[in-house]
Amino acid sequence: MDQLLEEIVRPQLRNAILDEGLDSGIVDLGSEISDIRSQISNPRLALTLDGYVVTPWKFPGGDIGRICICGTVNDLAVCGARPIGIALGFILAEGFETAALRAITASIAVAAKEANVRVVTGDTKVVGRGQADGIYITTAGVGLVESSFNLHPSSVIPGDAILINGFIADHGLAVMLTREMPQIQTPIRSDVAPLNGLIAHVLKSGIDVRFMRDPTRGGLAGLCADLAKRSGRRVVLEEKAIPVRRETRHAAEMLGLDVLEVANEGKVVMVVKGEDAQRALEAMRLHPLGHDAAIIGRIGEKAEAICELLTTAGGSRVVQKPYGEQLPRIC
Repeated sequence: MDQLLEEIVRPQLRNAILDEGLDSGIVDLGSEISDIRSQISNPRLALTLDGYVVTPWKFPGGDIGRICICGTVNDLAVCGARPIGIALGFILAEGFETAALRAITASIAVAAKEANVRVVTGDTKVVGRGQADGIYITTAGVGLVESSFNLHPSSVIPGDAILINGFIADHGLAVMLTREMPQIQTPIRSDVAPLNGLIAHVLKSGIDVRFMRDPTRGGLAGLCADLAKRSGRRVVLEEKAIPVRRETRHAAEMLGLDVLEVANEGKVVMVVKGEDAQRALEAMRLHPLGHDAAIIGRIGEKAEAICELLTTAGGSRVVQKPYGEQLPRIC
């Protein structure tokens, strides 16, 4: 175990805190807290925990290492927090190839650099041969909430606009095609990416953001149905405004899936003050991860707690949270 850590894991994730080799990573926040206190009176910490069991562990556009960093960073960022440290746990099956572990650790290092966050502590366990699909990864992330925004479903009001930063459903379809139809060649690639830079850019633009979430499991449908339920408001989506690649739609139809229900790993849904919608769209499009951003809906006047999709055919239908088996092993 010591050899594995010293030869594969630590060299690629090296930083001063991790190199201490303590049972906890100790992060000094003194100067950062002081700077924030000059702007807001009550700085807060955000904490998130997640597990990653995607199979296959590698797919077009990413792998389990990239997902574990981006997913953790994004869960913090949509709560208005700046990620400051990640704890990482490997669960490896006996016989898992060291070359694969080296590639996964390299992906972790690259994603952490993109997100400007450090892996400050971790743990490794080995289970029996054939278990854990070869590799599972667990993470915990800590972030510093640097604004006074109350990013909560209860904050949305009628007239607010709903935006997304680009094309939906690419991640879930990339994983599903790799797993179920490996013989098929497709241009679809996972959208997995750390969103903290994009989100920070929008928040610093002076835009009144009411709520954010990344549409991972359950996709856009699950997120918006949940937003309607928790806010008590009608959420109205415009199907023609939702960005979907042609090849992604075709793949979803081939697999019998609704693109609205397919998971994403590099998308954020923002609800902003209606008057700020165009400014928010322009701010998103100025960032590399928001070039294809779109305004996709609004918060309606009626307090009906349902999500309505205005279809391209001119009708409408109620969008519900997916039930039953939801694309297993996609994150």
